[in-house]
Amino acid sequence: MFGFVSDSVSMEVLPAWVPPVGFTLLPHAGGFLGSKVTKKEIPVWYESLQKPSWCPPNWVFAPVWGTLYTSMGYGSYLVWKELGGFSEKSVVPLGLYAGQLALNWAWTPIFFGAHKMGWGLVTLLLTTGMATATTASWYNINKTAAYLMVPYLAWLTMASALNYHIWKDNRNKKQSE
Repeated sequence: MFGFVSDSVSMEVLPAWVPPVGFTLLPHAGGFLGSKVTKKEIPVWYESLQKPSWCPPNWVFAPVWGTLYTSMGYGSYLVWKELGGFSEKSVVPLGLYAGQLALNWAWTPIFFGAHKMGWGLVTLLLTTGMATATTASWYNINKTAAYLMVPYLAWLTMASALNYHIWKDNRNKKQSE
């Protein structure tokens, strides 16, 4: 119905290691591109913002995001594999995953690139909702995949609270600083 490539065709073409590695590395692509924006903005703009006392130090973010991207990426592979590849059955769980990943990748250019702290918060809240829906949809397909999303959900909760406090405490600052 959707014209998906049958699993037997796609699996014959690719070596067995390609899907798990590809799915695991995919989320890192947006993180890598986003880091280009972030690195420019941390020393001047981000450092100038008032942040709560519980804000993690800057060096924590890269290893945490690396771990979270690896975890969610491998979870997406487990769901893909369990459902037999890209098929009608995988549209919703992998579509939700793709949606939350796109929102995740959009946050950095919105918050760091455009200095839109309020829109960054909106993006994070949408990401959290989509990631929660993704996790729920994965639970009955592959529990391990769903559990691999739990640390991400916890981090998104903290990141949303942090983004809220930064927005609340700095919203009167000139946006282009």
